[in-house]
Amino acid sequence: MFTSVLMIEQPLTPVDVDFVASLHGDDSVSFIVLMQPRGDQDRLLRAIDDVALGELDRAVQEAETPEGRTDGLPAERALAHSLEALRATGSEAVGQIVQRHPLDLLRSVVEETGADEVIVLTAPHFVEEFFHRDWASRARHKVGVPVLKLFAHAADEPADGSADGPAGGSRPGPV
Repeated sequence: MFTSVLMIEQPLTPVDVDFVASLHGDDSVSFIVLMQPRGDQDRLLRAIDDVALGELDRAVQEAETPEGRTDGLPAERALAHSLEALRATGSEAVGQIVQRHPLDLLRSVVEETGADEVIVLTAPHFVEEFFHRDWASRARHKVGVPVLKLFAHAADEPADGSADGPAGGSRPGPV
């Protein structure tokens, strides 16, 4: 069985679930999901990312987003939703909310479970990625397994990737 540690910051969308569950073809996969919702310390970076994506209305709404919540759901419910969705594909899935130091926890989970890979599935974070301060860039220096960086789909984004956003398209897929 293939073991993947999946780092997320919001509930998985159906498109994301299908994508990560199909990465290894017909091989059985066990997911260990680490969820750390974006917090208050990331508000400025989120607003800059929204402006870079041409989503000015989202940048303005950053001040209104309740911290520790994703789309109005507490982190625990968002994690439970993601685990149920992964299990529905036939995969094994367990997970936990990350309160602090996600990369230290990631390293210990990879070591304890003998994970084969790490998948970082987040919205684009251009400022952090430019300076290599995003989870995937930092994880590559902390864990001894391959790290795959994927961009999460928006909850309202159709499965075919088409969206009528301000920039005329959807967020990018795998990087």
